[in-house]
Parts: sequence; structure tokens; C-alpha cells
Amino acid sequence: MNSEKNLESLKIEIKQLIIESLNLTNVKVSDIDDNAFLFEPSNVLELDSVDALELVMALQRKYNVRLDDQNTSRNVLQSINTIAEFVYKETSGLSK
Repeated sequence: MNSEKNLESLKIEIKQLIIESLNLTNVKVSDIDDNAFLFEPSNVLELDSVDALELVMALQRKYNVRLDDQNTSRNVLQSINTIAEFVYKETSGLSK
């Protein structure tokens, strides 16, 4: 399995994690754009700062990754793509 396929699978998994951990009952995986800024008011997810904290905790629990400071979290949580790239690098040892 190549890294591109792994990354695409990871994006779907992250979307499912967001929906489940934030209890977004009216959102489907297919509703979430990989490139959309997650915390824009116009985003279908309608996320706020409390959601950001819950999402950080969910990512840390599921993938055993660390988002220790606000700047790192802000950069990582921009979109599905940025989250997936971060998790992929951290869990595959590419960040070291």
C-alpha cells in the first residue's frame, strides 16, 4: 500500500473521528472538504474553540500524537489535509 493511499484512508478516518468525537449528527464524511478551513464560520462543521480542544484531545488519544502548543495546534487544525499530514508524519516516524 503506498503512502498516498494511506493518506487518503487517514483523511476519511479523521473525518469520522471529528464527526464522532464532536457528536456532529447532521454531518456525513462526504460533507467535509479536505481543503476547507475547519474553523471558518462558513464551514459546514460550524466548529468553535471548545471543539478545537476536544478535537486535539481526540487526535492525541487515537493517534498518540502531541499538540503541545497553541501555534502548532492552530497550524495543524487548519484543514483535514493539514491534520492528516501531521498525523501521518508523526505516526510514520517522518517527523523525527
